[in-house]
Amino acid sequence: MSKGDNNMEFTAEVNRLLQILTHSIYSNKEVFLRELISNASDACDKLRYISISQSDVAIDDLKIKITVDSNKKTISISDNGIGMTRDEMIENLGTIARSGTKTFIENMSKDDDTTSQIGQFGIGFYSAFIVSKDVTVLSKKFDSDEVHLWRSDGTGTYSVQKITDKNISGTEITIKLAKDAHEFADKQSVQDIVKKYSDNINFPIYLAENSAIDDEQINTAGAIWAKPKAEITAEQYQEHYSLLSRNFDQPLSTIHYKAEGRFEYDVLLYVPTARPFDLFDQQRKAKLKLYVKKVLISDDTDIIPPYLRFISGVIDSADIPLTVSREILQENQVVLSIKKAIKNRIISTLNKLAKDDNEKFNTFWEAFGPVIKEGIYEDYEKKDDLLKLIRFRSSRAKDEYRSLEQYIDDMKPNQKSIYFITAEDYQSALANPLLEGYVARGVEIIILTDPIDSFWTATGIKFKDKDLKHVSHGTEELTNVPVTQKPKKKNSKAKITDSDLKKLAAEMIRILGDHVSDVKINSSLIDSPVCISIGESGYDKTMQKILQERQGMSLSKPVLEINPNHDVVIKLNDMFKSKETKNINTTAHILLDYALIMDGEKPTNIEDFGKNMQVLIGKFN
Repeated sequence: MSKGDNNMEFTAEVNRLLQILTHSIYSNKEVFLRELISNASDACDKLRYISISQSDVAIDDLKIKITVDSNKKTISISDNGIGMTRDEMIENLGTIARSGTKTFIENMSKDDDTTSQIGQFGIGFYSAFIVSKDVTVLSKKFDSDEVHLWRSDGTGTYSVQKITDKNISGTEITIKLAKDAHEFADKQSVQDIVKKYSDNINFPIYLAENSAIDDEQINTAGAIWAKPKAEITAEQYQEHYSLLSRNFDQPLSTIHYKAEGRFEYDVLLYVPTARPFDLFDQQRKAKLKLYVKKVLISDDTDIIPPYLRFISGVIDSADIPLTVSREILQENQVVLSIKKAIKNRIISTLNKLAKDDNEKFNTFWEAFGPVIKEGIYEDYEKKDDLLKLIRFRSSRAKDEYRSLEQYIDDMKPNQKSIYFITAEDYQSALANPLLEGYVARGVEIIILTDPIDSFWTATGIKFKDKDLKHVSHGTEELTNVPVTQKPKKKNSKAKITDSDLKKLAAEMIRILGDHVSDVKINSSLIDSPVCISIGESGYDKTMQKILQERQGMSLSKPVLEINPNHDVVIKLNDMFKSKETKNINTTAHILLDYALIMDGEKPTNIEDFGKNMQVLIGKFN
């Protein structure tokens, strides 16, 4: 008997997700069981925590039960955990609010490779629709007498009913299996899947067949983090990692130890191999579970800093009060001590990996380098250690990563600083005329192409007492380093006097004043007549664009630098001395637009650029 039957539509995001799941050819269908068992475990964890923090809440032995029916072709997963109210069913089972999940759906909509995408995402309850033609959820909140039934076939709508003829504790999910998923009604198949993915769930999992009363526990239900490392196999670590991260890649590194001293706690952390799709989601946190004596008290802490948010794992301490609130948790002295120690251990592990296994570390850097760079300006205390991790491509090494230590070892005699350039891509950086003076002297330039590079390099960074300088700011220092590479073409024998250069620069400022902040002489230019640079205290163009987008800041005018030895500039000076006003204006604007194009930007005015080019070409007729 039921009443209050209501039909409702899924939110647009859930509808799209269900379409993706049910229409994709997903070879690893068994993931649904891992996801539903993990959800059941979370429900048990939440109720156990409530029973400890609220003395009037009594609980039975918490457990998870799986029932398969080979005749009806169904599988049920039940738990006696916290349960759900009607409103919570609608919120948890009919709505996706998290922005990262929306991003996942958007990515999936654009990507034909749905298999690998789903495999990198914890799809939770909705994974049930991979194998079902009908899903029902029966649930009762631990502090309520009302039982509700949620039902959907995954085609766009669901219903919620109040049930009066059943009494349960917790939640039971029953799946009517689709034809191509009947294997999951087989007891042995289910047992193998649980052993593979969920053996380390911290609650007993029981398995029954065809509604039999007798069932058997099929997992070890042990806290793997509390066991000695010597007793744990690589397969068990892999299983636990998959359970926590909801990913299918292999951990690149495992950090497992017991801290002893003023505070004692067990730590088991994993560094992943593959980048999660939502790594750059601002709401993403490390998938870290905080336990007190094997009781989960939080899976939403900031123990691991944001720039290490790719880490997943477990911390179990006996020194934190079980009833500590989430707010107080952030200020707890034990947690603060653990937070510092964990951060130090992760960074030292990464530095050791970089030293011992270059190839493995490069794999890590490909996936997580951009977020590590966030820490350089967010975490002043660890800045020097993080700089040791930095890897980059350079003017010397296109196809291999270099470190700052390698850069310093290869610096030229009399070279004072570490030089870098930020750009959208490697080839654009190499084409920038600003690099000519450095390349001609064999000076290596670090090429940085991540948007985050414009932030951390703007903080006055030093490494081993060497300043990191944008190539715009290092031209004066270059005079101390001899030229070793001949220019592509010989410079004109004609020279411009210093006095004439100053007058020419002033005239170009007058002509281009609306478009440039200054015109400077750059004697280190080799083959190009001009280039664009940034002022001593100015942001690079990437940073300016980001600040313009986020804060409405106006873009600053660039600096135009001219090569005093180039034929074009010498010709321009001759025009100036001959008072060829029209030709000077045309040539000056063409030179500015040329410099902007070589810097990866558009001309100041496309129409004027076209007209000026026609005038210039017309002179050859």
